[in-house]
Amino acid sequence: MDRPIRVLVAKPGLDGHDRGAKVIARALRDAGMEVIYTGLRQTPEQIVSAAIQEDVDVVAMSILSGAHNHLFPKVVELMKEEGADDVLIIGGGVIPDDDIPGLKEAGVAELFTPGTPTTDVIDFIKTNLKR
Repeated sequence: MDRPIRVLVAKPGLDGHDRGAKVIARALRDAGMEVIYTGLRQTPEQIVSAAIQEDVDVVAMSILSGAHNHLFPKVVELMKEEGADDVLIIGGGVIPDDDIPGLKEAGVAELFTPGTPTTDVIDFIKTNLKR
């Protein structure tokens, strides 16, 4: 494809900390991707609406509040309802290892926990994006 990979970086729920999301957003931008950052405290509906409007290839969500088991699958479900099930959905943040298999089963392609090198996220997107 001729255009850069478009990534929506989102902070779902009531989580008020976005340093990690901003680090990822900058790393993706520096890797040549177009990044749209939604800001804090987004509902799943707001995230999906922005993803559709911006015609993104990837939705990257970051969460520290512990609501990942509800919010990540909700975004996946809403994206499917919008016919955007070809969008790669990834997540990151403080996510217990025991929760990761269920989130992947729900449709989140990959989850990145604290300490993951930003190059791992970039490589995953480039390797797994269907365009």
